[in-house]
This record gives sequence, structure tokens and C-alpha cells, in this order.
Amino acid sequence: MSDDSARNASAARPPIRWPSEAIWQAVVGSVPDFSVEVVPSIDSTNTELMRRARAGRCEPILLVTEEQTAGRGRLGRPWQSQETEHAEDHGPASLMMSLGLPIRPKEWSGLSLAVGVSVADSIQPEIPRDDSGVPRVGLKWPNDLWLSGDRKFGGILVETASFVAPQGMYATEPDNALRYVVVGIGLNVLPRPGDGMTTQPACLTEIDARWTAPEALLAIIPPLIQTLQTFARTGFAPFKQRFEQRDLLRGRTVNLSNGESGEARGVSDDGTLLVETAAGVQAITSADISVRPAGQPLPGPSA
Repeated sequence: MSDDSARNASAARPPIRWPSEAIWQAVVGSVPDFSVEVVPSIDSTNTELMRRARAGRCEPILLVTEEQTAGRGRLGRPWQSQETEHAEDHGPASLMMSLGLPIRPKEWSGLSLAVGVSVADSIQPEIPRDDSGVPRVGLKWPNDLWLSGDRKFGGILVETASFVAPQGMYATEPDNALRYVVVGIGLNVLPRPGDGMTTQPACLTEIDARWTAPEALLAIIPPLIQTLQTFARTGFAPFKQRFEQRDLLRGRTVNLSNGESGEARGVSDDGTLLVETAAGVQAITSADISVRPAGQPLPGPSA
């Protein structure tokens, strides 16, 4: 498609009605300085909020884009959004957003898992029975959302920056542990090509055909902010049981990036993955190792 054709197609599409006001109203009571910003295109929502944080702009904000040209996943893996063309009744084929929030957690370990639990529960509040025919939303440690059959439809990228408070903001609180966390989330809303992939990527409309990017955004953000605030007070432990209900690795053989393999045994109270190997149970952290089910690729988007 030529540049002129792309511009004409874009102009012909109706504007996307993002629920910015509804999200703000749901959140502002607990986060008074919160704002919502929607941009048509950006390199990466996470990159932009991290740039702002380094420049001293650490306001609580939700940044949403309709097109992402240089998205990033864990370990620096690239991910671009799908083409900007979208179905008239569904809006964008992908949901791309980053939430920036100052928090002071007791510990950081397990944060991406707590985020995954929150997003999964917002998309699918009740886990379907195995015989229901409805695909189950599961979590692949440490930061991916999958549907049954190991088909990835979403990724999470959590980054932190030193907090630089605007004048008067949080002035009455000690700032020794206050950090600015940026939670990036990328979700396939509509089917996307899986060229070259052994397993085709999944999407939200497989869970419920009524899902659209704006509706998913409204469903996810208010509970996610509550999750971050709860995590700051309690850490990961209260989220462990909910993670276990959606844990797709538990009981499966996994290959570790150091060449070893073993059986995934769930996670500890701080979100560390436990793998039983020939040398015994090993505690695996996302900082130094990657995990994938033996013989299975990792299809789909990152955040």
C-alpha cells in the first residue's frame, strides 16, 4: 500500500472511541494526579514513559497508542504492532499501552506475575471448565499470556526508574524506596498472521467475539492499578494462589537456557519459578534465565 493510499484509508476510518474519561473517573479517586493519553503512533509506549521518567516526569499516567513501531519485549526482543487497518466494529487489531505509576513496594520480586494475574482475571473473570469449549487464559512464567494449546496472545514488560517527584508531590513521604514503575502490555485483539510459526498466535476475540481494544482497556486498567497498589503493600504472596490457577508450566518439562531441563513445580511466595532438575529443586529468576516448555516455541506478541 502506498503512503497516499495508507493516509486515505486512515482518513476513511471512523475515529476510535477510547474510554479515557471512564478510566480516569474509575481511577482518580485512588490516584488523584492520574491522566490518560492516547497517541496515534509511537515507537514504544514503554520507551516513551521511561524517557519521560529520566527527564523527571514521573506522573501517574496511562499511555495508549494505536500503532507501535519499535515495541520491546523481555530481554530486548522486538515486537511491532499489526497494521493500523482495523475492523470497523473492533478497532485496532492490537492493544498497546503502558501504565506509569510511582509505588513503594516492600519488594519487587513477582511484580510481572501479579500484573499477569490481574490482566488474565480482567479478561476472563471465571476460568472455564476443560469441557466447556472456551479457551482458558493461562499465564506462562514470567510475563506471557497464553490460551489453551500454548498459543500466546499477550506479553508484559515491567521496567522501573528512579523517581523524581514534581515539586510538592509526595513531599510528606520518605522517598528512599519510591520508584517509578512502567508496566507495558501488548495484546492481540484480532487474529494475526503466524507465518513461520509452528503454533499460531491467539487473540482476545477467541475468548469472546465481543472484545474490542477499547473495551479491553477499560476492563484491564482500574483493576491493574488496584493490583499495583496492593502489591506495594503486600508483595506477591497474596497473588500466588490465583497465579497457580492459571500456571501453564506447572508439572511440565521445561528447558532452561543454561542447558538443563526439569519439571516446573510452581512458584514460591516471591514469584520465583521452582524447577526440579537432576541436581534438585532450583529457584529460577527471570533476571538470569529464560524458560520455555520442552519442544514448544513462544509465538505471539511481547509488550
